[in-house]
Amino acid sequence: MNSIWLQFDRPQFLWLFALVPAIWWIGRGGFSGLRGLQWMLANTLRTLVFALVVLALADTQIMRTNNRLTVLYLLDQSHSIPDDQRDAMLDFVNASVEAHRRDETNDRVGVMVFGRKPEIEIPPLTTMPALRRLHALVDPEYSDLAAALAHARGMFPDDSAGRVVLVTDGNENLGNAVAEAQLLTDAGISIDVVPVALQQHVEVSVEKLILPARVRDHETFEMRVVLDVDAPAEQPNTLGTLRLVRQAFGREEIFAEQFVELPPGKTVLSIHDELDRPGFFTYEARFSPADPQSDATARNNRATAFTQIVGAGQVLLIENAEEPGEHEALVAALRRNGLEVEVMDTSMMFSSLIELQRFDCVVLADVPLAGTATGDEVLAFTDDQLRMLIENTESLGCGLVVIGGPNSYGAGGWAGSLLEQALPVDCQVQDAKVVPVGALGLVIDRSGSMDGVKMQSSKAAAIAAVKALGKRDMISVVAFDSTALPVVKLQNVGDAKRATAAIDRLSAGGGTDMYAAFEQVVSDLEKAEASVKHMIVLTDGQTPDRPYADLLQRARAAKITITSVAIGQDAQIPLLTKIAAAGGGKFYAVRSPLAVPRIFMREVRRVSRPLLRDLVPPQTPIVVSDDPMIEGLGDSFPAMRGFVMTTVKDNALVDVVLRSPAPPNAENSTLLATWNYGLGRVVAFTSDAGRRWTNEWTGWSGYDAFFTNMIRSSMRPTDGSHNYTLATTTSDGTTTVVVDALDNENQFINQNTGMLGTVVGPDSQAIPMLVEQIAPGRYVGHFDSHEPGTYVVAVVPADGPTLRTGVSVGYSPEYRDRAANVSLLETIAALQPRGGEPGQLIGGVDPTELDESAEQLATSQSNPFRHDLPKAVAVDSIWPWLLMAAACLYVGDVGVRRVRFDWASTRHSLAAWLGRKLGRQPSAETPATLERLRSRKQHLHDELATRRAKEPEQTPPETTSPLATATTTPPRTSGSDSTTNTSTGTEPHLAGDSPESDAAASYTERLLQAKRKATRRDS
Repeated sequence: MNSIWLQFDRPQFLWLFALVPAIWWIGRGGFSGLRGLQWMLANTLRTLVFALVVLALADTQIMRTNNRLTVLYLLDQSHSIPDDQRDAMLDFVNASVEAHRRDETNDRVGVMVFGRKPEIEIPPLTTMPALRRLHALVDPEYSDLAAALAHARGMFPDDSAGRVVLVTDGNENLGNAVAEAQLLTDAGISIDVVPVALQQHVEVSVEKLILPARVRDHETFEMRVVLDVDAPAEQPNTLGTLRLVRQAFGREEIFAEQFVELPPGKTVLSIHDELDRPGFFTYEARFSPADPQSDATARNNRATAFTQIVGAGQVLLIENAEEPGEHEALVAALRRNGLEVEVMDTSMMFSSLIELQRFDCVVLADVPLAGTATGDEVLAFTDDQLRMLIENTESLGCGLVVIGGPNSYGAGGWAGSLLEQALPVDCQVQDAKVVPVGALGLVIDRSGSMDGVKMQSSKAAAIAAVKALGKRDMISVVAFDSTALPVVKLQNVGDAKRATAAIDRLSAGGGTDMYAAFEQVVSDLEKAEASVKHMIVLTDGQTPDRPYADLLQRARAAKITITSVAIGQDAQIPLLTKIAAAGGGKFYAVRSPLAVPRIFMREVRRVSRPLLRDLVPPQTPIVVSDDPMIEGLGDSFPAMRGFVMTTVKDNALVDVVLRSPAPPNAENSTLLATWNYGLGRVVAFTSDAGRRWTNEWTGWSGYDAFFTNMIRSSMRPTDGSHNYTLATTTSDGTTTVVVDALDNENQFINQNTGMLGTVVGPDSQAIPMLVEQIAPGRYVGHFDSHEPGTYVVAVVPADGPTLRTGVSVGYSPEYRDRAANVSLLETIAALQPRGGEPGQLIGGVDPTELDESAEQLATSQSNPFRHDLPKAVAVDSIWPWLLMAAACLYVGDVGVRRVRFDWASTRHSLAAWLGRKLGRQPSAETPATLERLRSRKQHLHDELATRRAKEPEQTPPETTSPLATATTTPPRTSGSDSTTNTSTGTEPHLAGDSPESDAAASYTERLLQAKRKATRRDS
């Protein structure tokens, strides 16, 4: 039976009711002269207002109890449960609700699914639709029972009791389910559990590959492979092949392979290796069963580990694929001075951060952002590669050196890129006296055939091109369908926001006619005052024949170069080829629109050519500061023929070492500058390494020392005066990093402030990590490693080299567990909710295969809708409503005290109104009453007139107050005597004036007479 009562959350305020008698005592003298019923009503309203305010202060609450129950089914959808078992959960829920829920109880039912995170499939409803399929999507790589239970706790409404039905195998790998279940039962929520059985198959997994974190070159080291066979003891041994693969810089080789026979349980195999070159190497152990049926899943048959071979410094030099071998002289000089150099061109780029870990310095030698174009492919740095390159320096301490040339810095399209942020110089020059202005015109097809990826890629390419221009450069963008649409009228780029926003609003639709747009851009560039003018035309369709020859002639006369881009096979390739040939540009025919942004970035470099500064005659660099890079070289630098102009960053950390005599503006004449960027060091040399501008340097005796010092100054340290070891372990989505620190005398190194660590995840994003000291010489840090992929860890001791290692998260922990965790589920079900009975293990302690017995289990005696919990108590705080009522009554209180009513007149008016409505005739005595009133009024009028006739002859008594002034008098004129005018100046009363008005007039006359008398006395 349901019940309702009141309670007070702050009952201490109820003592204020003792002041109610005081309210009546204070009001005993009346409110503004109120008497009788009106006084009683005013006091009552004032008391009610006070009472409502007191009840609001006491936080009055309405308590309601009812016997309603809400049942929430939690379904485990992680990978540890087979697909057929997960599908059978829906049948179990449908059968359970149909068998046990009764409409008369008005119980609610809901469904939640969970994996790594929970999701609501059906919120608690009184009528649940039948479950046919799940619409909520979850990450099945992890099981977080605790998160599901916590989310369920917030789903239960206040007006019902609650029960959770947890359908799972109990194998949690995130969170603490028992702790969260305890919070649930403390809140009075019961938990029933349905243990789900896992199919028993032979399962082979490569648990881990153990390697030392650091090994010296030419040193033999041991690696151990831990394999686990989950099978009954009587199961025959599992046969298969174990391969050990070594990976370095995108290449892999199998260095060990052996046939193994694995008994049930764990097996540890030991393998040795030796490397003669320094670097960062990845090892992977792979198991292949001889009989695929003897292994339930192959997802857990691999394990990865990393080791660092310590030796001479390693250098990666990346050069332009268009000019292979351009830096042979530089590579030879570095190798002569003991540096290991590996050369890579832009056609064979790195694809992971791990590949960069074997190098202590990366050199970008005259490399453009976007380079060679071959058919669909335009070789360029991807955004991911740039992030890896920068994080490798900023977070992992690798050196970065950028050597100039005609394809580097701003001339190589690097303006506005991530690389520019890491450089000690900016790639743009703002001073008009230093560098001329360039102009770029874009003609973009926006016809209906461009809809979708083509339009999106074209807009992205145009926006990137605008951002790569300098602020003073000029841009014009015209789109076309059947007509021309000016998108960005010819203007300086400025901050590029207006231009990029206009381009981003482009949409596709309409026909194809390029001529008008082509003519508009040619006209714009003809008017542009720029030293370099370039135009890009992009289309995917056929355009009508027009007199393009005249436009091309105008373009040549204005020194405008033109590049054309054809997307797909339907473009008018002969016309576009002709335009590019006549315009002195390049023709691109691409099948994929994804290549367009790289083409635009390559072509925008034409507009940046004014940044190349040729020195005629050749000039000798000026030494600005003493730096280890030029130590021992003095001032005897050979003359150079040119460099790429940049703008040195306005930052106190930037150290400018060399600059050019021209231009005289030191801000834009930097030749060699360096600064620390995060944990690494970045060096910018804006001239080349001997091919074009410094070819005389290759014969200079200081050539080797200059470039070797430049590289060595930026390399991360590879050795230190102390001994550090770095180890990692991964469990349940968390990786623990352990550093042991000893000095040369094997004494513990204690750093009370801990060590700074950085983790770069699979998404190339750096995550800071504090490695804290927990014991003498031991430091521990943790980071989240739920996402599969490779994590690079770097720890920086106070006195020592940067310690690095890698962590590979290969397969989900869902594949480790092959049996239900019944003990955990029993513990959860045994928890007793407050005031109720413990939960039940539906189906018993033996896990159930739902695909075979879902409906039978649902209709068993275990009823999730049993009412064995305390009645739910819903609490509604009503203090806002009480305050609102008090405010309304207060208005009434003020009205009763301030508004006066003539009850007799109101009564007569009401009676007259009712008489008219009811059709009654006026009473016979009404005329007599009116006649008496008229007579009385005339009598009063005559009496007042007589009094006025006598008043001027009377003298007011001496005791009359001067304030008792009266009747209006004519104004006194200049020169008149002080005699008072006997005329009262008062208009006669009208017949309709009341006696009260007559009395008021008499009183006023007396006041005026007193005032006149006082005036005469003063004068």
